[in-house]
Amino acid sequence: MERTFTLNDGALIPQIGFGTFNDAFADNKAAILQAMECGYRFFDTASLYETERALGAAVKESGIPRKELVIETKLWTDEMGAENVGAALERSLTRLQTDYVDIYMIHWPRQSGAEDEDWKQLDIETWQAMEKLVDKGKVRRLGLSNFLPHHLKNILAHCRIRPVVDQLELHPAYSQEAAVAFCKENDVLPMAWSPLGHGRVNASIGNGILPKLAAKYGKSVQQINLRFLLQKGILPIPKASSREHMEANLDVFDFALTEDEVAMLSCMPQNGWLGEHPDFSIPDRKSNFLQ
Repeated sequence: MERTFTLNDGALIPQIGFGTFNDAFADNKAAILQAMECGYRFFDTASLYETERALGAAVKESGIPRKELVIETKLWTDEMGAENVGAALERSLTRLQTDYVDIYMIHWPRQSGAEDEDWKQLDIETWQAMEKLVDKGKVRRLGLSNFLPHHLKNILAHCRIRPVVDQLELHPAYSQEAAVAFCKENDVLPMAWSPLGHGRVNASIGNGILPKLAAKYGKSVQQINLRFLLQKGILPIPKASSREHMEANLDVFDFALTEDEVAMLSCMPQNGWLGEHPDFSIPDRKSNFLQ
C-alpha cells in the first residue's frame, strides 16, 4: 500500500490497517497471511486479543521483510505500572517472534473505571517505562488506545516521547468529534477501531444517508464508513475474515465524498456506541468493545 499518513516523528504509516481482534485468528494464521497477500502491511494486535502468536507466525511464513511491516500491540490494564511494562513487552515480543514492535500502546487509561482515583499517576509511570523501551530499541514509537482528551492531556504534560497515535471507536454513528479534534490539535493521529460500524450503524438511520451514499457511489455501506474516516484524517483498522471483504476494505481510494456528505455523516445520531466508557467501566476479555 503506497498511501500513507505521516506521524509526528516523520515516520510513514499505511492509511488502512488490519485489525486482528477476532477469535478466528487466535490459532489460525491463514486469514492474516491472506491479508498480507491482499496488500495489508499494518497490523494491529494486543496482548489481550490472543492473536499475537498467529500474527508472528504469519509474518515468519509470509517471507515479507520485517522492515516492510508495521506491527502495533498493546499492554492491558494488569500489565500497567513501572514494574510490569518490561516483562509485558517481552511476552509480546516472544509471541510475535520479533525483537521490536513499531508501536506499543497503553490499551485502556484506567484500571478500574470510576473507582480508579490514581489513574493519572499510573498512566505516567507506565508511559515513562515505555519510553525506556524506546531507548533500548525494543519499541520504535508509542501510542494510546481509548484515551479521551483528559487522559491524553495527562500524558502530554509529562511525556518525554510524544504519542504518535490514539486509537478510538470511530465511525459515522460514533464520531467522537471532540476527541478527534483534540488529537489533531496535538499532532496525534487518530485511529479508528470498529470503523465499519455494526448492525445499528449500517441500517437505515434517519434519512438513510449511509445506504443512499452507498448506492450513489456504487460502494458498500462499510466502504462509505471507511472513506468518511479517511477524509477526516483518521486511520481505520477494519477487521475481515474473508478475502472478498479484505479486498473491499482497501478499495476506497477511487471516489471521494463531498464536503456536504462528510458534514452530514459527522452529524448523524450518535447511536452506534458499543457500550463501554474508559472512565466508568472495564470491558471483560471477550467484550465486543475491544476491537
